[in-house]
Amino acid sequence: MKIEFLPDKVTVEAEPGEPILEVANRAGVSIPTGCLMGSCHACEVELDDGEIICSCISSVPAGKEKMTINLYCDPAW
Repeated sequence: MKIEFLPDKVTVEAEPGEPILEVANRAGVSIPTGCLMGSCHACEVELDDGEIICSCISSVPAGKEKMTINLYCDPAW
């Protein structure tokens, strides 16, 4: 599957089940983290369907050919 990270339009290949943070790291995309357990929400990203997820506890879903992940910064972090 192809994953595109916005706003920089970085695209990388990924396998279903692969942790999103690992995919981002491999693509050279930095996603801020805090607790790495999904509690602090520092690593929140928005998917192409508008769903907001914690990337530290999420993996690449199966059954899609392409996914867009929109990175945004929380000014509190």
